[in-house]
Amino acid sequence: MAKIPVTIITGFLGAGKTTLLRHLLQSGEPAGLAVLVNEFGEVGIDGSLLENCCDTPVVELTNGCLCCTVQEDFLPTMRMLLERPVPPAAIVIETSGLALPKPLVQAFTWPDIRTRTTVDGVITVVDGENLLTGQLSRYYTDGVPLTEHDTPLAELLSDQLNCADLVLLNKTDTLTPDQQAQLTAWLHTQVRPGVKVIPCHHGEVPVEILLGQNMAVEADLTQRPSHHDQEHDEDDHDQEMQAVVLSSGEIAQPELLIQRLNEMINQYEIYRLKGWVNVAHKPLRLIVQGVGARLHTYYDRTWLPDESRRTQVVVIGRNLPPDLTLGF
Repeated sequence: MAKIPVTIITGFLGAGKTTLLRHLLQSGEPAGLAVLVNEFGEVGIDGSLLENCCDTPVVELTNGCLCCTVQEDFLPTMRMLLERPVPPAAIVIETSGLALPKPLVQAFTWPDIRTRTTVDGVITVVDGENLLTGQLSRYYTDGVPLTEHDTPLAELLSDQLNCADLVLLNKTDTLTPDQQAQLTAWLHTQVRPGVKVIPCHHGEVPVEILLGQNMAVEADLTQRPSHHDQEHDEDDHDQEMQAVVLSSGEIAQPELLIQRLNEMINQYEIYRLKGWVNVAHKPLRLIVQGVGARLHTYYDRTWLPDESRRTQVVVIGRNLPPDLTLGF
């Protein structure tokens, strides 16, 4: 039997992984696709944003990066998918923005997984604007991403690029041609020879580029170095980062909520913010997305009859106070 191809989508928080996956699902190809979405926090936001865009089944794993929970979460989930009466024709995995890709790929060498699946390719999505300005992280020296300083986020980006078979330089609509050329040139110095760097915005990339790479990544791990090859310190990266769920009920003035979220972004070390808002007298759900200092909102769909109308926002960052609230 032919092995089921698995595509892994990685990239830092807010790089555009879910948007890329949404475009892939809406393309209608390939048939029989299954999707596994991993969230760092305990509330699944990305799965909810994907569930209504197509008929593709979405399996959501929350409350930890897959690189830390391979045995507890990932392997049982993969077995469940493979043991379905009609197994998927292909699988796409969207990792948490804090996940190291290599430990996940290594899981595909397990005996009961490797005989039935192969990692078709690893796609790393990069937020061009945040890479250029460093606004997502205060670790970049003087706002310049071309740093040699070893920091947790710099190592994470390095690992994601070292493991990549394809790099998508996303959000190029926010870059000038010179900036795009600068980042593309730098990214080529960070990846293995032959790895393509493709500019895009809103994750709009042809399906035939994303799938069917036939890389058999699990058999090529020695060519994909990681800062964590010699030690198992994934637990440390979980402790350094926090995901706080902020909840509230009906919001009469969403502009005041946005003001409060902007205050949080300016006050604390927040990398990613996402969730939905129950706006008074509105039948539609308001989506809130924040990356670095950027914050935007949009209405995505009507509230479903059987779901609880509530406001929930997941804030991911470092050194967040335990009493952080929306204030509503």
